[in-house]
Amino acid sequence: MRFVAIDFETANPDLASICQIGIVAFQECRVFDSWQTLLNPEDYFDPFNVSIHGISEKTVRHAPKFPRVFDFLKDRISGQLVVCHTAFDRVALCRVTEKYMMPQIDCSWLDTAKVARRAWSQFSWSGYGLKPVAEALGIEFKHHAAQEDARAAGEVLIRAIVETGLSLEEWLVRVTKPIDLSHAGPITRVGIPNGPLSGEVAVFTGALSMPRREAADLAAAAGCEVDDSVNISTTLLIVGDQDLRKLAGHDKSSKHRKAEGLIAKGQPIRIVGESDFLRLVKVDA
Repeated sequence: MRFVAIDFETANPDLASICQIGIVAFQECRVFDSWQTLLNPEDYFDPFNVSIHGISEKTVRHAPKFPRVFDFLKDRISGQLVVCHTAFDRVALCRVTEKYMMPQIDCSWLDTAKVARRAWSQFSWSGYGLKPVAEALGIEFKHHAAQEDARAAGEVLIRAIVETGLSLEEWLVRVTKPIDLSHAGPITRVGIPNGPLSGEVAVFTGALSMPRREAADLAAAAGCEVDDSVNISTTLLIVGDQDLRKLAGHDKSSKHRKAEGLIAKGQPIRIVGESDFLRLVKVDA
């Protein structure tokens, strides 16, 4: 699994006024190369943009212009899958190459804002900017530094792969499909009394072998109260089996990490795989 994440900062509202480029290459869910440079956009600096990223005309006075880094950039993204958060960076690259009458770079694109909107229901309609998504997923980064933004966008994609079980190739298809509204609302249930798991408060995470709502119905029928997020009431976290097996040593889902954090503080949460959960719900059935 290999892709390149990219981000641009601009001097003003014109997306061709790129004043900083950041590139971070990922392989097998890890950063293996990164690069950042300032650019002289040969354009004015809007005070609003400067207030966001801190880059000014003085900062880029001796920086290269885009044509000077074009070949370097082309070598790193030509023929690659290029990841960015929202379409602004893709359009910025198109606009700056037009500005200098240079050829477009042939690459494939994946928008991680589209990924976030489909991977996590809370971002379906709003709040899917890079900063709120990264904060919700526990991704630390310095916002509006191009290399840091690029890395964060790549991390969002990796978290989505881990959380949903969809591969990189599957995400390329998934982002072309409509947002699944059946998962837009919380999946909550009240458990039946006297079930084998009566009194447990269950939360699901990762890719399951069945629709999440069907799994919630099974849990409720076994006595579990089903919640949509890990919190101080959670007693049981059910993780998709493939999420337990794959990507060993790599990032776990945000729910999984939060549950482990609460366990470390003394909260009695048991983490089980889906197959073990299915055995549990059949006890005394």
